[in-house]
Amino acid sequence: MATLSVWRFETPEGAEQAEQALLELQKQELIQVQDAATVSWQPDKKKPRTRQAHNLAAVGALGGTFWGLLFGLLFFMPLVGVVIGAAAGAVGGALTDVGIDDDFIRSVREKVTPGTSALFLLATTSVPDRVVSALRERGIQGELLQTNLSHEDEARLREAFQENV
Repeated sequence: MATLSVWRFETPEGAEQAEQALLELQKQELIQVQDAATVSWQPDKKKPRTRQAHNLAAVGALGGTFWGLLFGLLFFMPLVGVVIGAAAGAVGGALTDVGIDDDFIRSVREKVTPGTSALFLLATTSVPDRVVSALRERGIQGELLQTNLSHEDEARLREAFQENV
């Protein structure tokens, strides 16, 4: 089963570096990236730059409509206004089924700010500890913001990333 997770990085480039590293790890069959998108927010910009990963033809990829709706709700909706916001709220209710609710939106909005980046990842792996180790070896440190992993798996993943930090 694929999990949707969101990782925050302390630099505007961190998410793209993590995405590239995960694609390399995919070649080693440590992870299967089904879909990914990044948000990069330069310190001097009013809004972030969003980008969906290209050339991911895997079954289960979420597609541009999903990412567009999600990023609109997360980063651009506060700028648009109440009228459109109400209409999007009805559409956004469908995202609750995959664990994207008001708390998720609020948390990501609070933590992904100018000077940071985030990686939104739909992936499967049976060896998350090896993936985390490989990312650490590349100097990539991220904060797990949200996932639909089981509580036990999420705790293990958080613990692995926080070791030796």
